[in-house]
Amino acid sequence: MRLEIRREAEEDFRAVEEVTREAFWNLHVPGCDEHYLVHSLREHKDFLPELDFVAVHGAEIVGSILYSRSRVEDVMTITFGPVSVLPVYQRMGVGSALIWHTLSLAKEMGHRAVLIYGSPDYYPRFGFRPGKHFNIRTSDNMYAAALQALELAPGALKGVAGRFFESDAFEVDVRASEAFDKGFPRRERRATGTQREFQKIASMREPYKG
Repeated sequence: MRLEIRREAEEDFRAVEEVTREAFWNLHVPGCDEHYLVHSLREHKDFLPELDFVAVHGAEIVGSILYSRSRVEDVMTITFGPVSVLPVYQRMGVGSALIWHTLSLAKEMGHRAVLIYGSPDYYPRFGFRPGKHFNIRTSDNMYAAALQALELAPGALKGVAGRFFESDAFEVDVRASEAFDKGFPRRERRATGTQREFQKIASMREPYKG
């Protein structure tokens, strides 16, 4: 499949929010907040517009990736997410193309490390390793299977240990999200098997005993 990976433009905003809603609806929880997160993240101080990209097939936006600033204690890092792909185009390499493209660009820009919360089965293909490998824990000081870290510069996380803090942009206002969602076609919120898998991964945590 031929894809164009390019920067998101202002005229893409609504289409990207629609793609994100389609990608995440009922995936992790009944309904989703990710399209509102995309909408609000663009105006947040931690947003990195230079790493805001879309994947286009023909004339259609089929995927999106956004980045924000994060940190491990006082060491600055970056984080990507949401990464969204229209369901009909999933498992076709769209998400991988967005991730590879932006990781390479982030490295060229001088960013040294990327930390995310994501599937421990999916992200190692991009070079991510468990946060525990670097003695990096969640903000509540736990080792979490979903916390993944990638050095963009060799040794960037050597000696960097402690708690990881993503941007407070990810602390979504549920009421604001629900109000925002009313501007989209109504969809049923329901429980799914993917939600159970998400909860299983989220529960894979162990206390730090240092």
